[in-house]
Amino acid sequence: MWTYNKQLQYPVKIKNPNAGLAKIIITQVGGPDGELGASLRYLNQRFSMPDRRIVGMLTDIGTEELGHMEMVAAIVYQLTRCLTMDEIKRSGFDAYFVDHTTGIYPQAASGFPYSAAQMQVKGDVITDLHEDLAAEQKARVTYDNILRLSDDPDVNDAIKFLREREIVHYQRFGEALSIAQDNFPEKTNFYVFNPSFDRQKR
Repeated sequence: MWTYNKQLQYPVKIKNPNAGLAKIIITQVGGPDGELGASLRYLNQRFSMPDRRIVGMLTDIGTEELGHMEMVAAIVYQLTRCLTMDEIKRSGFDAYFVDHTTGIYPQAASGFPYSAAQMQVKGDVITDLHEDLAAEQKARVTYDNILRLSDDPDVNDAIKFLREREIVHYQRFGEALSIAQDNFPEKTNFYVFNPSFDRQKR
């Protein structure tokens, strides 16, 4: 059970609308490395983890990713409020506008809608934690790319916070991997970490 704190994890206060920026930032709501997929991945992977510390870590991070999705949605909303029709047309936001007006719809910057096929839950400790490590790095690169394209200091302030959290999550998943390898060698069944792995049985 969760208790919802009715405020953003980090303040989002964008003064200038910019539909062009909104078009790319929406990818961190529903894109291939976005916050929706991350939260669902971690909150489902936790059920097959053998250690309560790792379960707690996945619950904490998965919950925080929901908060990050809320932040990204707030950024997109604030960038698209009070747009004129001319601004919508000039920015290329018209295709999104036709389908969703200025509602928040989970999709990639390319326009591809969110799909659960973009995330993975394998039920294997090593596989899932390596998936999580990679996911955090891919999200970090996406935020790097957004920062390369944005010249709005209000947007960049919030995006830098989100980027920093991806780095922290990467470090936490590294800790989880160490816990699994040290305490559950029978479950970390990748032969590099398990010298007793019999290659003849593969």
